[in-house]
Amino acid sequence: MNIVYLYGGRSGEHEISLVSCAAVARNTSSEHHVALIGITKEGRWYLQNDSVYDDLKNNPNAKLAVNVDEKKSVSVIPGGGKEKAFYSDGKYIPCDVVFPVMHGTYSEDGTIQGLLEMANVPYVGCGVFSSAATMDKEKTKVIWEQAGLPVVPYFCLTRRDINDSKHYDELVTKIIKKLHFPLFVKPCSAGSSDGASKATNAKELSFALMEAFQWDNKVLVEKAINAREVECSVTGNSVTADTSKPCTLLKTYGPGEIVPKHVFYDYDAKYNDPNGAELKIPALLTEKDLSYIREIAKEAYSAVDASGLSRVDFFIDRKTKKIYLNEINTIPGFTSISMFPKLCESCGLSFTTLLELLFNEALAMYDSKNKLCTSR
Repeated sequence: MNIVYLYGGRSGEHEISLVSCAAVARNTSSEHHVALIGITKEGRWYLQNDSVYDDLKNNPNAKLAVNVDEKKSVSVIPGGGKEKAFYSDGKYIPCDVVFPVMHGTYSEDGTIQGLLEMANVPYVGCGVFSSAATMDKEKTKVIWEQAGLPVVPYFCLTRRDINDSKHYDELVTKIIKKLHFPLFVKPCSAGSSDGASKATNAKELSFALMEAFQWDNKVLVEKAINAREVECSVTGNSVTADTSKPCTLLKTYGPGEIVPKHVFYDYDAKYNDPNGAELKIPALLTEKDLSYIREIAKEAYSAVDASGLSRVDFFIDRKTKKIYLNEINTIPGFTSISMFPKLCESCGLSFTTLLELLFNEALAMYDSKNKLCTSR
């Protein structure tokens, strides 16, 4: 099978994508032919030399970068299909499945998924709608609330709100009155805790909002819960699951628990500090709670029409023991310390086998779509 990995991208999580894709490449079965396409922070696509992939496979210390060579610039051909979707250096790049191992904006927000749809190639992960909807934390909460699922109390502020100083002051006063300190402030559509911070008073809240609005035009303010952080991996297709194709059936892995050693599970704890958090798999919960979380994870996944894979994150209030949905990540981290592959592995699904499952599900989703009528 010809596998194309996309990595890098125009995102605050560009560097994380490099590490995730390196781990994915190393764990890809040698039965496949792999092409690596690196995307710069400016959004330019470049085919990487085969030696880059060979080095990743043979050298455990090799690091992935986006090597820029204008002769290797990649063009995407609308309607090109598996044989002619990607063109570089005078030839087409065969592609049976694309895996965008990319995180954040221009990566898992529906934009690249839309491009791959237009190119008419199978790809790993959620489709355009579910990718776009789940990238926006507020819209995800709206969907989950409508589905009767438990979410943390919140308010959403927009750039329009802060452009009207009187209205903004009234909103902030209302937020403090309704939610009370401490509060978590985070951009609606950023990832890896970029721009997120905790506020314990009005001055900190003001600074936190200023920081969050550097990253997005919409900002979420949530009641800060003294919570345990639990995550559950999910695979399958919530819309077209078919018992004759096991790879499409919804399956959960875990859940596991994150015990941060920082103020909260921030960017440094996730990616820079190998001792930034302790991962407990399975989470130290009763079997009843573990089963409940697995079921809610499936419901949350299905509510947003997710497919391929996602990591569903939960909070458990230490005081009340109430379980809340936090967010869903449709292309979760695949680094050596990432929870998604670790949860799958804990359930007997090795990294390489997980990738095979994702490739097969991508092909099944592609085949299912191609059976639909698009014209008369």
